[in-house]
Amino acid sequence: MIVTIDGPAGAGKSTAAMALAQRLGFEFLDTGAMYRAVTLAGLRAGLDFTDEDALGTLVAGLDLKMPPGRVLLNGADVTGLIRTKEITAASGAVDSSPAVRRRLVELQRQLAAGKNVVCEGRDQGTLVFPDALCKFFLTADAAERARRRQLEMAARGEELPLPEVLSAQEVRDARDASREIAPMVPAADAVLLDTTHLTLDQVVERMEQEIRRSGFPA
Repeated sequence: MIVTIDGPAGAGKSTAAMALAQRLGFEFLDTGAMYRAVTLAGLRAGLDFTDEDALGTLVAGLDLKMPPGRVLLNGADVTGLIRTKEITAASGAVDSSPAVRRRLVELQRQLAAGKNVVCEGRDQGTLVFPDALCKFFLTADAAERARRRQLEMAARGEELPLPEVLSAQEVRDARDASREIAPMVPAADAVLLDTTHLTLDQVVERMEQEIRRSGFPA
C-alpha cells in the first residue's frame, strides 16, 4: 500500500510522514532527500546545473540508496550533509531537471515496489504514484510555514531572520508551482489538510483515520 503526502516546504510533510509511517508500521520514503543527494553530487563534481545533458549523465551514474533514516550516495552516508543551506540554495535547478526527475521517479517506484510505504514530496500523488490508495496534500499559512522552517534550520545551527526565510520560501513556492515538469499541485483525489493550527499528533491522527476509512486494517 502506498500513502502519498505532498505539499510546500514548512507544511509538516516530513515529520508527519515519518510519524504516520511509524504508527502504521510502514516504511518512510523521503523523496526530497534524493534530490538533495543529487545536488550534493553535482556540487562536488563542479557541475553546471543549467547543463541538462550533464545532469542526466550525473544522475544515471549515481548509486543512491535510502535505508531507514539514512541517505547513502555512492556508498557514503550523506544524511547530514544534504541538509545545509548551500544544498537548499542549489537544489532548485536539480528539482526542475527533466532528466533528474525521470530517473528519481523511476528509483522511487523501485524502492516502493511491493511494500507498504509512506512517501512525501511535491509530486508523489500526481506523478510518481497516481494510483496510490490514499493521498494527502498538506499546507499551512505562509508565515507559519516560514516560522517552522526557521526553527528547523536553527536546530541545525543555521540562524536566519524570519523575513529572509519567508522570502526564500515564496521564491521556492512559486518555482515549484509553475515548473513544467511535475508542478506542485494537489492530486484531484487528494485529501487537503491545513496544518496551521494543528499539532503533529492531530495531523497524523486525521491522516490515519482517513487511511482506516479507505479499508486499511484497523
